[in-house]
Amino acid sequence: MSPEEKPPPPQAGRCRGARPPQPQPQAQPRRGGLLSEIRTAIRSEPFHLRYRLSPGRELGRGKFAVVKKCIQKDTEKEFAAKFMRKRRKGQDCRMEIIHEIAVLELAQCNLWVINLHEVYETATEMILVLEYAAGGEIFDQCVAEREEAFKEKDVKRLMKQILEGVSFLHRNNVVHLDLKPQNILLTSKSPLGDIKIVDFGLSRIMKSSEELREIMGTPEYVAPEILSYDPISTATDMWSIGVLAYVMLTGISPFLGDDKQETFLNISQMNVSYSGEDFDLISESAVDFIKTLLVKKPEERATAEECLQHPWLEQSDEPISRAWNESAGGESSNVTQQDADSASEKSVDVEKTEEEESIVTEELIVVASYTLGQCRQSEKEKATEQKAISKRFKFEEPLLQEIPGEFIY
Repeated sequence: MSPEEKPPPPQAGRCRGARPPQPQPQAQPRRGGLLSEIRTAIRSEPFHLRYRLSPGRELGRGKFAVVKKCIQKDTEKEFAAKFMRKRRKGQDCRMEIIHEIAVLELAQCNLWVINLHEVYETATEMILVLEYAAGGEIFDQCVAEREEAFKEKDVKRLMKQILEGVSFLHRNNVVHLDLKPQNILLTSKSPLGDIKIVDFGLSRIMKSSEELREIMGTPEYVAPEILSYDPISTATDMWSIGVLAYVMLTGISPFLGDDKQETFLNISQMNVSYSGEDFDLISESAVDFIKTLLVKKPEERATAEECLQHPWLEQSDEPISRAWNESAGGESSNVTQQDADSASEKSVDVEKTEEEESIVTEELIVVASYTLGQCRQSEKEKATEQKAISKRFKFEEPLLQEIPGEFIY
């Protein structure tokens, strides 16, 4: 079964305490590439009646949301609950949350996108109950010491899955716009599981009839066209995947400077190095793969489909999914399990109507958040570099303003 052939969840009926689904048969784009209609029944009953929060640290936290592990009481199944404030900086942001739900619905049939289980709403927040990815972020392995970091064969397998997921999104006119290690989760850490793409708060629907220009994303991963305020496209995601592959293979953030301005300068001037001790154990084919993506002109970057045909990935004999490989031996995986009680899960028709309202110019929102953590670094890299490229991840204050949805899930 291919990633796109995951059986759709059963259609949900009316559930007690739940609001009825929206009447529209499919999600419709609204201004600025946002979706405004969903099919998921929004439950108004208290969240704690069906779920209990697991003790321990949070799975993730942002300025307007927090993600916690929870247990469904009647089944004892584990989920991740994303608590999202509806009002942020004095503005009602409920529709942005609705958009995120709609994108998750659209991608419900893809194995590499996090699964939406159900949605709750209170007077102040909305709660997205999501599939639980026990392995956490791939960021942890990216910043680990070399012995514990990803091996190239691991990166090959995970990159195939990322590209399968992103290819599915792009074919359905969705751009993620915030692909980074914190937004790629693992179903298990040991043994190394499969990936789940998360956090669609910055995602947009691309339409051939309109140009979309926005400055958003995480500085280390944004494409040059974001900085120059040129139209964004599916190629914008592909740049981020190139940076992501670089980070997964080397543990180095290729464009990160001492401050935001230096980071942006490194990106716009293509100040990136493919030499040094960190590349000693990396194949030439892997470097060539990255070079097909870190290209300044968007139209010259490889697409997700083209990347999947690259020799670096084609030569790999690793199974694309550990879950499928293990199932042959009778061992099940939480990736392929279908929740028997996922009554509120639904598939959304990916085709969108051609009849749209007049285009409204999207308000420009500037957003940025820097990576927290320290990347491994060799002694040689501590020497003076000929280019202004930082070899460490670092944390900086957000650039001007944050936008809702930039969280771990």
